[in-house]
Amino acid sequence: MSTPVGRTPGAGPVIRLGGVEARGHHGVLEHERQEGQHFVADLEAELVPGAGAGDDIGATLHYGQAAEALHAVLAGEPVDLLETLVERLLDAVEALPGAEACRRLTVTVHKPQAPITVPFADVTVSATRERTRPAVVALGANLGDAAATLAAAVARLGDLPGTRLTGLSPLVETDPVGGVEQPVYLNAVALLETVLPAERLLAALHAIEAEHGRTRELRWGARTLDLDLVQQGDPRTGTELRCTGTLELPHPRAAERAFVLVPWSQVDPAAMLGGESVATLATRAADAAGVRPGPPWPALRWGGAR
Repeated sequence: MSTPVGRTPGAGPVIRLGGVEARGHHGVLEHERQEGQHFVADLEAELVPGAGAGDDIGATLHYGQAAEALHAVLAGEPVDLLETLVERLLDAVEALPGAEACRRLTVTVHKPQAPITVPFADVTVSATRERTRPAVVALGANLGDAAATLAAAVARLGDLPGTRLTGLSPLVETDPVGGVEQPVYLNAVALLETVLPAERLLAALHAIEAEHGRTRELRWGARTLDLDLVQQGDPRTGTELRCTGTLELPHPRAAERAFVLVPWSQVDPAAMLGGESVATLATRAADAAGVRPGPPWPALRWGGAR
């Protein structure tokens, strides 16, 4: 059985851009399309924690460019509904180079000259988009108190900025692969929702490994903690990231590793990898016989102050 988990992601800086004005021709009435009227847009962008740490404009949302993007939509192609207009405004901001630093975007569009027959101050429509992607992280350890180490690593995953845990597999015991004589492993798979780009998420996983004494002298060797980024995005929704080079996604050997596939299929039976069912891949994996039920999880920390 999978374990549903959740926590509130840490808050980052917030950019608020108010009162971007333009004359537009949006509305369902003919005179609105012909004569045009005054429209105003406001933007609130909550950034990933640490977006300003490097003092680099390229690592955050450029609010000047955001203002120009909002103005262009307000003054651009007419639409009938404010609901449609606010979605186009969000699309425009999301297309900007620094938008990947935004965890949450909220746009409000004002139509203070709307054709209403009674006195009123304003008409507004707002919409919010969360900019998160699912991620799959495989965990393993075979030195020291492996179960306690993995539990501590799970807690650290939930502490990552802009990240929450959404599922956790049971622990499984697995035989080592790679030909190096060493103790059996405990393995698991954690599911995340995160705003972190893949490179930053991988760097965070390596930092957690280092906190637990992970070294990399011997390939396939024993380790205190191993955290692999297996997949980011979801092929079922067309959001899967595909990367090559120093960061390969999906993980190039995940489809062959029962110690990843078996717990992954337990926490997400409908998961897909490389166009195939993870559950099917798990049954075909050459080392599937070397995967057994593991011990219960020790006490796990899901929530608490950040």
